Amino acid sequence: MAPIAVGDSIPDGTLAYFDEQDQLQSVSIHSLAAGKKVILFAVPGAFTPTCSMKHVPGFIDRADELKSKGVDEILCISVNDPFVMKAWAKTYPDNKHVKFLADGSASYTKALGLELDLSEKGLGTRSRRFALLVEDLKVKVANVEAGGEFTVSSAEVILKAL
Repeated sequence: MAPIAVGDSIPDGTLAYFDEQDQLQSVSIHSLAAGKKVILFAVPGAFTPTCSMKHVPGFIDRADELKSKGVDEILCISVNDPFVMKAWAKTYPDNKHVKFLADGSASYTKALGLELDLSEKGLGTRSRRFALLVEDLKVKVANVEAGGEFTVSSAEVILKAL
């Protein structure tokens, strides 16, 4: 399947997260994104170095700026289970705006065409690192990283596109 691209509509899919009351929830991506401007960014794995020290902190640190430019939702997706995503989210106590969504079986990542086979590293199927700017379900910006890189999917790059 071809990777999602500018002009495409994002597919719907159900992801999991823990709410403020620590209850496991399932949410449809379309319910979060329809009629809104959202940033959907993904990382290869929770607790991994670039993801934990650069990618996620950038979106947390720049969330107010992103919101001031009309962004309604900032969604972080990883091919991890919701318990791992909950634990990872708790390592960012200052986070107020980034939602951590679990795509445990990589089904949504595959629907986007952005899966990455890291089986040889013992990680199985993961997500490529990317950031999508989506307006009312249509992709306006699709910044997908080449393997192992972190050059086009940062909060700073997305801010420039707004």
